[in-house]
Amino acid sequence: MGHSHAPISHNRAFAIGIALNVAFVIAEAIAGWYSNSLALLSDAGHNLSDVLSLVLAWAGSYLSTRPATERRTYGLRRSSILAALMNAVILLLVIGALGWEAIARLSDPPRVSHGMVVIVTAAIGVVINTATALMFMRGSHDDLNIRGAFLHMAADAAVSLGVVIAGVLMLFTDWYWLDPLMGLVIAVVIVISSWRLLRESLDLALDAVPGSIDPIAVERYLRELPEVAAVHHLHIWGMSTTEVALTVHLVKRDGRLDDTFLARVHDELHERFGIGHATLQLEAGSDDAECPATPAVPEAHTH
Repeated sequence: MGHSHAPISHNRAFAIGIALNVAFVIAEAIAGWYSNSLALLSDAGHNLSDVLSLVLAWAGSYLSTRPATERRTYGLRRSSILAALMNAVILLLVIGALGWEAIARLSDPPRVSHGMVVIVTAAIGVVINTATALMFMRGSHDDLNIRGAFLHMAADAAVSLGVVIAGVLMLFTDWYWLDPLMGLVIAVVIVISSWRLLRESLDLALDAVPGSIDPIAVERYLRELPEVAAVHHLHIWGMSTTEVALTVHLVKRDGRLDDTFLARVHDELHERFGIGHATLQLEAGSDDAECPATPAVPEAHTH
């Protein structure tokens, strides 16, 4: 029985996003140095980390499509999980560094010259980062790795927007403390929004049940099957940021190997819970059966 598990390709989005952001990082760093704006320099540093994160996410997305081998029987699917985890860590580390620098500058904020340069440069950043984020929006709901790329770009758009606001205010006032304050506020907002990415990617790396799956509902479904007397050794984990696997021992009342039953359970697990790789081991027994050391019915796999 075959199902298509190939993730949606985002190669074009990655290529365009990386090219745009590399060009913008260079321009923003020059503008930040010219105008003595911490907000611009911080945003350039954040954008540089996002370029690296996009490269990392692209690599993870590509590696997850590589075929299985004798040594790596699941291929390199978990690469996307590692990429999502590393993206979350990189994002938090960069934001922490920028927040620390912002706190240091609050006590003695330097004068920001050429305010219009700050405003125009940051406004360009809003457009570029928003456009890049939109290219990843579709896949961000189903793929944690793509969600990491989306969050990086959305966070950059928010940072750039904050710089625009601070630049406009400083253009008409002497409130230069707005520059580091805006950087600090944005850092806090991004940390809060990215915490979920870190938690979910770490859970997947540790083989926890993916957040989209209710393990109690899955077990209830299996126990309520008329042919099943008992359920043992149920395990659910993420093979990648888009694929979910399950293994379980089912004690079958009549003790017969039933291909029709296996096909039906596999299809319902896929349709109802999004579990695409199910391995079902059938055993003979009754309502009070204990899981035997050696199954009475040969092991049956469905994929």
